Amino acid sequence: MRVGVPKEIKVHEYRVGLTPASVAELTGAGHEVVVETKAGQGIDFSDRDYVEAGARIVGTPQEVFASSDMIVKVKEPQPSEVAMLESRHTLFTYLHLAADKPQAEGLMKSGATCIAYETVTADDRSLPLLKPMSEVAGRMSVQVGAHYLEKEQGGRGVLLGGVPGVAPATVAILGGGVSGVNAAQMAVGMRADVTIYDISNARLAELDMFFGSQIKTAYASRAAIAAAVAKSELVIGAVLVPGAAAPKLVTRDMLKTMKRGSVLVDIAIDQGGCFETSRATTHEDPVYEVDGIIHYCVANMPGAVARTSAFALNNATLPFVLRIANEGADAAMAADPHLAAGLNVSGGKIRHQAVAEALDLPFEAA
Repeated sequence: MRVGVPKEIKVHEYRVGLTPASVAELTGAGHEVVVETKAGQGIDFSDRDYVEAGARIVGTPQEVFASSDMIVKVKEPQPSEVAMLESRHTLFTYLHLAADKPQAEGLMKSGATCIAYETVTADDRSLPLLKPMSEVAGRMSVQVGAHYLEKEQGGRGVLLGGVPGVAPATVAILGGGVSGVNAAQMAVGMRADVTIYDISNARLAELDMFFGSQIKTAYASRAAIAAAVAKSELVIGAVLVPGAAAPKLVTRDMLKTMKRGSVLVDIAIDQGGCFETSRATTHEDPVYEVDGIIHYCVANMPGAVARTSAFALNNATLPFVLRIANEGADAAMAADPHLAAGLNVSGGKIRHQAVAEALDLPFEAA
């Protein structure tokens, strides 16, 4: 199969769909890999690194799309990339369509087979291709939250871990999944006062056993979330409904109860965000203020630590890329229901029910 890797063009996105090591695995298996020039530059991989791995370098994204059967990316295709997709293409990347109807309609129009990293499943019902970036985003959420709590950044002027004689900051983490757990690990390490909120009592019990006395847990009722928002200096939104839009857990009215200069970090912004006042931002302009509360809603958080993120993502995606390349997309999905769960769009139809419901578009099983 001919596999194409275009340079990412989303604002301040430095990751790359395939590292040279991943390319070498594909070329070693007899596949052709076409890489756009400077695709790996953001994480310090040169064109020569890719050539040595067996790739062919081309000068434009148009050449990548024209000469490839499968396109492997990191972020959702931008409008100029959607325009280059054809029905013969398989697109394998993050899509997050539940919050992006124009993209979904563009992919439907293209006729391409579009498999989303974020809805590929595993035997334990986890999301293995979302997990590495959720781990990165969760850990980053505390890092950026601590930064924007600094007074010179417009924050409250609070040190997350406090000092002897001064209480630490209160951190509320909404969601006890992969992102939430990684956020908690970082916040605990920085000696913050941490509570994780979730709607699964079984999950809360697991978290209690895992963290012991290092954190508190609470059932995520509306009243509990409202109380948490009022008392916390840092609130991290880490909820996920696979394929669907994130629920709005924090309302505009709740912001009025918060301490001025507190920080909201919305990890769920790719799926529309879990705060009513959330809107997607970029690394170029990451924060904005509403009612004196700082909002950090960068839609590609892991792009800030692009080298770590690219390696972590490739570790997870490469086995699926190889399977699609070896067997073809249709055969690979027929043989692997977990990969088939990643199918969002094909043949001009929405193939994922949660995506269709979120976008109010017809759903048709593949």
